[in-house]
Amino acid sequence: MQEQWWDTDVRLLQLRPAPVSDAYLINGLAGDSYPCSKNRMFNLKVVQGKTYLLRIINAALNTHLFFKIANHNVTVVAADAVYTTPYLTDVMILTPGQTVDVLLTADQPIGKYYMATVPYISAIGIPTPDIKPTRGLIVYEGATSSSSPVKPLMPATTDIATAHTFSSNITSLVGGPHWKPVPRHVDEKMFITMGLGLDPCPSGTKCIGPLGQRYAGSLNNRTFMIPQTISMQEAYFYNITGVYTEDFPDQPPLKFDYAKFQQRTNSDMKMMFPERKTSVKTIRFNSTVEIVLQNTAILSPESHPMHLHGFNFYVLGYGFGNYDPVRDARKLNLFNPQMHNTVGVPPGGWVVLRFVANNPGVWLFHCHMDAHLPYGIMNAFIVQNGPTPETSLPSPPSNLPQCTHDPTIYDSRTTNTDLSY
Repeated sequence: MQEQWWDTDVRLLQLRPAPVSDAYLINGLAGDSYPCSKNRMFNLKVVQGKTYLLRIINAALNTHLFFKIANHNVTVVAADAVYTTPYLTDVMILTPGQTVDVLLTADQPIGKYYMATVPYISAIGIPTPDIKPTRGLIVYEGATSSSSPVKPLMPATTDIATAHTFSSNITSLVGGPHWKPVPRHVDEKMFITMGLGLDPCPSGTKCIGPLGQRYAGSLNNRTFMIPQTISMQEAYFYNITGVYTEDFPDQPPLKFDYAKFQQRTNSDMKMMFPERKTSVKTIRFNSTVEIVLQNTAILSPESHPMHLHGFNFYVLGYGFGNYDPVRDARKLNLFNPQMHNTVGVPPGGWVVLRFVANNPGVWLFHCHMDAHLPYGIMNAFIVQNGPTPETSLPSPPSNLPQCTHDPTIYDSRTTNTDLSY
């Protein structure tokens, strides 16, 4: 398991945009790259010639992570708990919340080999700190205590090409357990621009974001406002009005050069300041939904890991630049596309998703970077009931906890602080 560690109160992390952690961990240990933990390192003991199944989980809050084992290839056999076509690689990239299952064969000379993880920092034009790799050990049976571990050559933290190569080469195992062919008919098509924008700085508040403003999330120029007094699921089930609106747009309000944004006109300035609203998209039960997610360079191109609650989705294709519905549609994989519940949108690029809305209820679709949640990079889908009790939303349980809003926890949307992003 890959994790992050901060020497601070984690509740204060929202005061900084996507803060760099003080250390990264492998199964809770920082390893010998850090002076305070030289003798505390995760060890995996192996026997030469045997094969092991490893499940690698990115449990970090805010960072994509590369993972590599010195002098060893691994075979990817599952991603996000869905079987894949076996894929041989020596390096992996995982976004926050993603999992990858791999087969590791202990086929090297007896000794010690470092496993290592480093962050992938995709924001273009943003200074990157010098970050040490976090290491664990693969220890072969029979290795001597004096053996010096072999070190892996890790990708650069800004290695977009390596990240894209791994992400775009995974495919589903056709005919494997739970495999279903891609639905060809699409009922709902959406084109969603996504990234960071700005929110006006409140009067009397010092804001040190770009242009002296605060950061805001943007999906089709909307910043999602999370209801504070009642869950959206309850509001939908009991038909309570005034909690959300059913007008999330299928297209952005303005077409522009998404991947190379430059502010020149008042319309461009409008795109920098998304509308704050709790808006949802309502979908008929069992509809097939296709979404083109287009990353924007309104502030900076950056890979955002988008996570959909309640569903797995097919990832039909990835690319860089602006999505072309004619040229790029021809490249989509409709035979054996990978399946995920979380996908990293390439920085300054796009990804095409497709899913069947067969799970009734209210489901969030959001960036899986914790620091971006209060900015509002999210929206919600309401999937209507199906024709039977089994395909309809059940009544809430009698002991359902009630929503409470703790004002002591920083809220980037409402709190007037001395230092606001």
